[in-house]
Amino acid sequence: SVSRASPNLTFVPACCPPDPVEVEELQHFVSNSKRLFVMTGAGISTESGIPDYRSEGVGLYARTDRRPVQHAEFIRSASARQRYWARNFVGWPQFSSHQPNKAHLVLRDWEKLGKLHWLVTQNVDALHTKAGSQRMTELHGCTHRVFCLACGDQILRSELQEHFEALNPTWKAEAFGVAPDGDVFLTDEQVRSFQVPACRKCGGILKPDVTFFGDTVSQEKVSFVHQRLAESDSMLVAGSSMQVYSGYRFALAAREKKLPIAVLNIGPTRLDHFASLKLNSRCGELLPLIV
Repeated sequence: SVSRASPNLTFVPACCPPDPVEVEELQHFVSNSKRLFVMTGAGISTESGIPDYRSEGVGLYARTDRRPVQHAEFIRSASARQRYWARNFVGWPQFSSHQPNKAHLVLRDWEKLGKLHWLVTQNVDALHTKAGSQRMTELHGCTHRVFCLACGDQILRSELQEHFEALNPTWKAEAFGVAPDGDVFLTDEQVRSFQVPACRKCGGILKPDVTFFGDTVSQEKVSFVHQRLAESDSMLVAGSSMQVYSGYRFALAAREKKLPIAVLNIGPTRLDHFASLKLNSRCGELLPLIV
């Protein structure tokens, strides 16, 4: 079941209510689209209570000096993996409980109506899946899956939580704030005694099925998304400043194909100078107004 409660605006930047003219412009854009390609970012999930990285005043970078784990550091350092998994273990119950908001549900409904041709999300929170979207690519993977770097065996993150609990029956730590990927803030002292399980099949290193900062999206996935974009007639970006190249490249490809591009995001984006339409509203407030 999907929560339809009021949005959690703790991590949503301040913005004005949707302008009726902007609503009409987006309505016209969507009505003219037959095969809409949608790309979403962290700004679509902030109304579900998940912070983003870059939003002015409320994003992780604005509130703290914390930075997400780097791919190379996770691979080479056992202590980095211990720190990552300890923090993730504490944050997981809350992070995994977040529910889709109205924006996720609208995009699911557009898919059911045949309006949305393909959805690409840069988020790793599984909220589009929870909402029921199926024609979708998780560009940066999903925190709800874990795999072994050695043998490739995959397990659910919820299953790994049980392994953590079995290995750390007396370990407890209080979290200080939550990050966009489900991470929390712990001290080195808290982390030091945390035990991390190895792969049950081969003893290899377990990693969440997500693209960490400093890593790259597989060429196979990139090619697949380019194919879906080639089949589309317009592009809507919702809740993303498109600062990360892994997503921005598809906007560049859409521009090259001369597809009309609409951007719905609070604050500036990398597409503002070439988008057909730029809207500065909450995704969960504006998208439900589109018929």
